[in-house]
Amino acid sequence: MEALLSQFTFLSDQALQGNKNFDPSAMEDLMKLFEIESYKAWAALELEEEKQVKGAEITMEQAEDYFDSVMETAVDEFRRFEEEMERESKAELSGVDDTAEKVKKMGDLMEKVQTLRLNCMLKLL
Repeated sequence: MEALLSQFTFLSDQALQGNKNFDPSAMEDLMKLFEIESYKAWAALELEEEKQVKGAEITMEQAEDYFDSVMETAVDEFRRFEEEMERESKAELSGVDDTAEKVKKMGDLMEKVQTLRLNCMLKLL
């Protein structure tokens, strides 16, 4: 592009100085070269943009995959925790039920003993 600018400066100076060797078609040819060079730069920018977009898409997919993996691990861990808590509560409830049953039997037995005692005392009177 710099070479084209130098050539443009040279041709412009020739035109301004009224140089008889100045060829206007050379200026037209130079302008066509500028246009071609501009299209090349534009195409290169578009290609670079496409590369960056593709790179961003790949990075986004990787981030989504990582997020999905982390979420899956967290959900699995939560399920294991939930199952463990359920097992522990069932075990605790079972223990409470066993204790309640033992207390009930003990209460029934104590009631029978008191009834017998009362009956014995009544017979003695």
